[in-house]
Amino acid sequence: MNEQKFTIDDAPFNKFHFRIAGLTFGSSFCDGYSLGIIAMALTVFGPQMNMNSMWTGLIGSSALIGLFAGSLALGRLSDRVGRQKIFLVNFLLITVATILQFFVSSPEQLFILRLLIGFGLGGDYAVGTTLLAEFSPKKYRSSLLASINVVWTLGYVASNFVGHYLGQVGSDSWRWMLVSAAVPAIVVLVLRIGTPESPRWLVSMGRVEEARQIVKKHLGSNVEMGETTTGAENQKTLGFRGLFSKKLRKRLAFGGIFKLTLVIPYFAIYTFLPSILSTMGFEQNFFADTMLNLFLLVGAIFGLWLLAKFTRRGFTIGAFTILTVSLFSLSFLHNGSQFLMLTAFLIFTFFMSAASNLTLVYPAELFPTEIRGSGIGMVTAISRIGSAIGTFLLPVSLSSFGLGTSMAGMAVILLIGLIVSVAWAPETKNLSLHEASDPLLEAGNSPKGIDNPFTENKKIT
Repeated sequence: MNEQKFTIDDAPFNKFHFRIAGLTFGSSFCDGYSLGIIAMALTVFGPQMNMNSMWTGLIGSSALIGLFAGSLALGRLSDRVGRQKIFLVNFLLITVATILQFFVSSPEQLFILRLLIGFGLGGDYAVGTTLLAEFSPKKYRSSLLASINVVWTLGYVASNFVGHYLGQVGSDSWRWMLVSAAVPAIVVLVLRIGTPESPRWLVSMGRVEEARQIVKKHLGSNVEMGETTTGAENQKTLGFRGLFSKKLRKRLAFGGIFKLTLVIPYFAIYTFLPSILSTMGFEQNFFADTMLNLFLLVGAIFGLWLLAKFTRRGFTIGAFTILTVSLFSLSFLHNGSQFLMLTAFLIFTFFMSAASNLTLVYPAELFPTEIRGSGIGMVTAISRIGSAIGTFLLPVSLSSFGLGTSMAGMAVILLIGLIVSVAWAPETKNLSLHEASDPLLEAGNSPKGIDNPFTENKKIT
């Protein structure tokens, strides 16, 4: 009796898939924790350093600025030197910079270290998501990628509870808050030692036999590559410029704008959540803060069900619609009932967290292997520079124009995302990774099956 054969796209889920997912999730937890803990630390650090709203915005957005640079530079580099090296080295940078935060004595020093942390995390967004997507079977790909957001949310929520507890330890509480992020970072760094290279990337570079050996060792002797056509010549010819080619620029534009318009309100609002709650009249805001964090976590988990239940386009368009309406409602209710304000904020929080699952799934499916790292890196860079600007400007906007105008501005950004998604969002659900990344796949349509130099083919049957 012949042993049943599988390809990477339909391989059974095994402990190696679990390991790769766990290592990618670890980075996401650190990112969520890092963003959440800076919001808590700034409530102590800011008054001690007599920081104005400009410095508050700069430090709040510093990691996001670093994320822009890191995702762009390291995502592109991963297409040239491979995923594995960056997957390990960037977390060494994150760990060291996180520990050094304990010793800062000025806003400038903290700003620089937060930039470095963001640089490493930006690279991990590009490389970690890419590596997980390229190892994942089709059946589990969207759930695994979306779960990155669930774990990010878990890290953010955990930081709020840790920050609330550490806030009681005295004037140096902000130091302990910031350095506490080193604990998960060290764990992730150690566990990443020995991670193999992506076999899809090896094939794209013409190193087919190496790819086959990794597949057999980690996925099973009965698992084959599934793609044997190399993309080395495509990558060499097109390189980073391939993202701006006629066939891919619409996908790049959609990915960048889609993610940008989701993360600007997310990062801006939740980086300064204590200040926003205070503006809404929740001076003793532990209850409201706890409720919002709970809705963030439950929303992220519920988003996994929405991904399984609905198409990518349907989920994306529906989420943008609900988010736009709820945030516009909050802008009109800012002088009204606290109950109504909190209700609108909770609805926004729930669906924002659910929709954020899409920001980890869509980008990995938009670009072919040869430039997937660059593509994810560019989409992440676009979104993070926008979110950094939004995070920098929000405290200035709140102090100058008030809550209502600030929230209305965020709602307009979400409306732009809705319009772009209706026009350009492709349907990639239930497709293999090389089918989903076909740039000839139009919005809402299935693959056309046209020969395409960007796709991997010759699937083994």
